[in-house]
Amino acid sequence: MTATHEGTDPLLTIGQLARRSGVPVRTIRFWSDEGLLPETDRSPAGYRRYDAAAVARLDLVRTLRELGMGLDDVREVLLRRRRVGEVAAAHVRAIDERIRALRVQRAVCTLLARDGTDPAPRELRLMNDLARLSAEERQRMIDEFVAEAFAGTDPEAPGAGIASAMRTMPAELPDDPTTEQVEAWIELADLVADPDFKARVREMAVAGSEAAAPPPYDPAAVLEHAGAALREGVDPASPEAAAVLERIGVDESADRAALAATVHTFSDRRVERYWTLLGRLNGWPERPPSVPAFEWFAAALLSRR
Repeated sequence: MTATHEGTDPLLTIGQLARRSGVPVRTIRFWSDEGLLPETDRSPAGYRRYDAAAVARLDLVRTLRELGMGLDDVREVLLRRRRVGEVAAAHVRAIDERIRALRVQRAVCTLLARDGTDPAPRELRLMNDLARLSAEERQRMIDEFVAEAFAGTDPEAPGAGIASAMRTMPAELPDDPTTEQVEAWIELADLVADPDFKARVREMAVAGSEAAAPPPYDPAAVLEHAGAALREGVDPASPEAAAVLERIGVDESADRAALAATVHTFSDRRVERYWTLLGRLNGWPERPPSVPAFEWFAAALLSRR
């Protein structure tokens, strides 16, 4: 015969509670020992017994644990120190972060499986960092790179556009990245960790910050006319190149060597690659490379000093 509590509610043994709830005896015993499910009383032989309130409490504990909440959070709810909704909201944030991490790990594994070859040690380390770091930590890598590369420069100075652009357009890996975006992040992380790349970006930033005025040429005209000449295979040292410079609007009296040096300062394929990777991560339309047109422009200037 089942014992009763205060003459009305039947008391259940731990075995009966386990059968009714579907929770294993060992789990109920553990939760009891942790203070999450204290027994109502003990039988004369010392066995734990539980009342109807304990059944309801067990249902709550089981639900919270199945949702992945830790014992401390469950205890706070049971002691009414925190509301279930408050704990659940915090847990949702933790779950979201875990989902993001799993998506990144999945994309990295897909990349490894698709490639079919063993990556180089450095690339493997970058992949491991990518899968291990949180979104906040990945963002911090870019922020630290930008802060170091542009320390002390004036973002308001003419020609300092690269500094302000890199400051205002941080690179974030999407929550559900494609393998192409994972590849882009790995390459981007490699770039910002390279001291030579950082030094090159800083050179451009300092030059842009110190410039008294914008460069004396129209970048759009360079892209249009020098780009067309490059595609057509026009030699920068040829007579045809002189006509291209005229179409771009280069004054005959201009110091062409100094102008070419300025073009070289602000034209770098690796920096352009940074922007390409950044766009790939953010899903922007990919643009054709522009640096080769400026390289052609500089070569044409130097051929007519």
